[in-house]
Amino acid sequence: MGDTKHDPNTATISSHVLDTSLGTPGKGLKMALFVREGNGNFSEISRHETNEDGRVKDFKPIAAGVYKLVFETDEYYLKQNIECFYPECSIVFRTKLGEHYHVPLLISPFGYTTYRGS
Repeated sequence: MGDTKHDPNTATISSHVLDTSLGTPGKGLKMALFVREGNGNFSEISRHETNEDGRVKDFKPIAAGVYKLVFETDEYYLKQNIECFYPECSIVFRTKLGEHYHVPLLISPFGYTTYRGS
């Protein structure tokens, strides 16, 4: 695997949702990206929806800071006639310039987990 070069003036992110209860990608799951402002409040900066493979790759480059991805799991499971315990899953993470951040989410109707991917 060769070295991946990143723009030193921005950070980039991607995401991937896997539905562990079905063993399939979480396709068609909506999410929103927020940035934490100086006053500590989060402001929405973009909305996305996972593709057939459960991925979102069209995030615009971002600055260093604290961000939050909110995954709309209630709507995702309601479309499948499945009741879920977590109506949304929020992941708050920190970025630095010149880095890529892959933020995966593993979901089921009664649990979720995440990690920093590559």
